[in-house]
Amino acid sequence: MGLADLAVYKAGSISYQVILGKRDLWAPATSAYLSTLRTLYFANSFTMSVFFTVALLAMALPAMAFDMSQSTRCVTIPNQMKVCKDVGYSEMRLPNFLGHTNLEAEVVPRSEDWRPLLQTGCHPQAQVFLCSLIAPVCLDTFIRPCRSLCVAVRDSCAPVLACQGQPWPEALDCDRFPAQEDMCLSPYSKSSHSAKDLPKPACQNCPSVEESPAMKTVLDAFCLHDFAVTAKIHRRRFPLGGPEFEVEGRVEFIRQGPLLPYDTRHLLQQWLLINLQCANILVRPGRSQLYVLTGFVQNDGTLALTRLFPWHKKDINMAVATRKWKHHRCLMD
Repeated sequence: MGLADLAVYKAGSISYQVILGKRDLWAPATSAYLSTLRTLYFANSFTMSVFFTVALLAMALPAMAFDMSQSTRCVTIPNQMKVCKDVGYSEMRLPNFLGHTNLEAEVVPRSEDWRPLLQTGCHPQAQVFLCSLIAPVCLDTFIRPCRSLCVAVRDSCAPVLACQGQPWPEALDCDRFPAQEDMCLSPYSKSSHSAKDLPKPACQNCPSVEESPAMKTVLDAFCLHDFAVTAKIHRRRFPLGGPEFEVEGRVEFIRQGPLLPYDTRHLLQQWLLINLQCANILVRPGRSQLYVLTGFVQNDGTLALTRLFPWHKKDINMAVATRKWKHHRCLMD
């Protein structure tokens, strides 16, 4: 196929390529390798702060010190390794590309450190990228992520790390990965205009939280903002692998604006997981709280929440304001 043989894989909505560079080392890897490869489908504030600190420190020292010439063995990906259990293959190499040699003591706990980042949905191929390092697929040769895949994931996920006060790990410096010349995993993207048009969560300054507002204050907020919705936010006391924050039940629209009904619940949940420091002040662990959320969708398509109103049972003004809104006329309209 000229300079490179391409094997394209899909795992659910995730697609990417394996690039087989044309080098003497890979000369024997023709039909046998491709046949093998084509069978694969690559698919509590304390909790999050510990995740970023532990994960970054754990990767800083051994990362990319892996010697490609050292002896490795294939092991089954254990069931408790949830982060990489559904990537489409069942066996991984040890040591992995981060230098971990012990499955139970290093690989499994370090993989779980990255679960909160993956739960933010910062990039659709973040799991593929991280698991290719933590649990590299067990084939006759080593397959690392291409530089282009690293760059794609870094550009989307580094802002999430920055939102938590952490830099992109030096261990994941994209210059350390092959630049489309060796066998590696490359992003395979399909243009989707509908996906590009969807509002996206982003790191932001925390919105104001206003207790027991006057009816006029609430109506003015509805008028001044692109959207206004009601959503019940739940905070798990012990996340145990699930997201710490989630939006319970349906999101009800007061003023829909540019938000889409089928996407808004997921959008708000991602916002909570990205803006964890803001989410921490909204709900106590083990509790749920109903909120009226108002904000804008900015020119770059990112969601910005600006004014939040807790809706307690005693807040009659909130109930009256939402009823009056149907017939309310905003002066600026």
